[in-house]
Amino acid sequence: MDTALWKKRLIRLMEDNRGLIVLLFCLPASFVFDLALQLRNWFYRTVLSAPQRHDERVHQIQSKVRKCNDLPDSEKKKMCTARPNWLSLSTTFFRKDLCHKIPIPLYDILELNEEAMTVRVEPMVTVGDITRYLIPKGYTLAVTLEIADATLGGLAFGVGMTTYSHKVGLYQETIAAYEVVLGDGSLVRVTKDNEYSDLFHCLPWSHGTLGFLVALEVQIIPVKPYVRMEYIPIKGQKEYCDKIRELSGAMDKDKQTPDFVEATIFSKNEAVIMVGHFANVKNAQEEAQINHVARWYKPWFYKHVESFLNKPPSQEFIPLREYLLRHNRAIFWVVESMIPFGNNPVFRFLFGWLLPPKPAFLKFTTTPGIRAMTFTKQVFQDIVLPINVLEKQIDVSEEIFDAYPILVYPCRIYDHGPHTGQLRPPRPDQMCPGTNWGMFNDLGVYGVPGPVKRKQRFDAVAAMRKMEKFTRDVGGYPFLYADIFMDRKEFEEMFDLEAYERVRTKYHANDAFPHLYDKVKPEIDVIKVGKEYMDPL
Repeated sequence: MDTALWKKRLIRLMEDNRGLIVLLFCLPASFVFDLALQLRNWFYRTVLSAPQRHDERVHQIQSKVRKCNDLPDSEKKKMCTARPNWLSLSTTFFRKDLCHKIPIPLYDILELNEEAMTVRVEPMVTVGDITRYLIPKGYTLAVTLEIADATLGGLAFGVGMTTYSHKVGLYQETIAAYEVVLGDGSLVRVTKDNEYSDLFHCLPWSHGTLGFLVALEVQIIPVKPYVRMEYIPIKGQKEYCDKIRELSGAMDKDKQTPDFVEATIFSKNEAVIMVGHFANVKNAQEEAQINHVARWYKPWFYKHVESFLNKPPSQEFIPLREYLLRHNRAIFWVVESMIPFGNNPVFRFLFGWLLPPKPAFLKFTTTPGIRAMTFTKQVFQDIVLPINVLEKQIDVSEEIFDAYPILVYPCRIYDHGPHTGQLRPPRPDQMCPGTNWGMFNDLGVYGVPGPVKRKQRFDAVAAMRKMEKFTRDVGGYPFLYADIFMDRKEFEEMFDLEAYERVRTKYHANDAFPHLYDKVKPEIDVIKVGKEYMDPL
């Protein structure tokens, strides 16, 4: 039998029985893997935890960087962190074996400053860590990602957005200061007002290509114990798009907006909009409306949301931490593509405590063949797009991927002036009148495209390149944790790299760290692999 045909038939067999394979093998192995990781993390955060030794550890990192600089030219390579690829939430596998790997063993929360309303943390502190620390004290980060394993340092040098972003913008807008070891081994504190202000605007979206992050100060906000969540089902694309723009204050700077705004779009003509307000539970009637959405036996959150499609507007109270991590169990709705029966009540009751499969485990066990199959058979993209073309976003996504649900989070994108960072200023028609920001949104498309589900021909590379062209044309940006399919010229058309290139030279990054494009581009030949896995059996 032809080897390529045999491989495709094996892949199809695995696809058709993926739920059983995941249940019998992946989930138990992931659980054991997670226990080992928790033990490792406990060791780092208790036995080795020593915030008072922060300066000492930073000096050790500086020493290692300087040692790399002192190597003879024949032994010099670019530098990167020693953190394994499988511990990151990126879908790519950057070739760290081609770099000098510098350990960054920084896992501590360093200081809570209630006067300045900031928290100072080391870069390996996770969303799970910081919510456990802050919420009992009456605070949370202004932008809190929904995935517990995401690190605050990774979000700082990458990007983060959530349902509070219509008020404050991207995660980067909430960072007061970065502490960075530069390519020459020097340590600098970077703020928007000091001598390193040019670097301040380029560190977000840089993905570790300008220096090593060793600490950051992040804005916090006061909170209440619960979120009062309102579910608003809407029929009609224009109707729900207009409502999202209205609720987020997209064109009205004086609009009194809720604390949280998001939408889950279940088809071109059906969506549920969710608005949340920090709240206290005041009486027995409200106590009866408390929903612990994160418990293992509860419906996956997006399925819970879907249940409101044919109901009148409704409300409930969700404990704050459970709200912030509401999408964690099903990784939004990605787990459904792994375990199609995973939301069955019997499965949830018996095995729901095993969810989600750890992203680190999934990456750790990814072979080149699985990696190739995954990007050609699934889509996992977050794309920042101007909200004034929300209808067009949904139309284009349906045409290209035919994958629902779709996630929408409104988010401010600020105009910091031309050539001040990797994001260009919003265009005039995208600006909210009388402000220095335009309202954009995250378009989250996750799961298996419709043609793949129907066992039809699907050209993943052509589909993603078409989506990327639409994104460039309207002035948007894909999150760079996911696979990109642009060549370097197209990448530089989308992102403004003028300031980035300038600070790479000024702060000794050119010879010390990989270039941004080289860091985030797929490690595989997407054109070749896409063609190999495109044809149906």
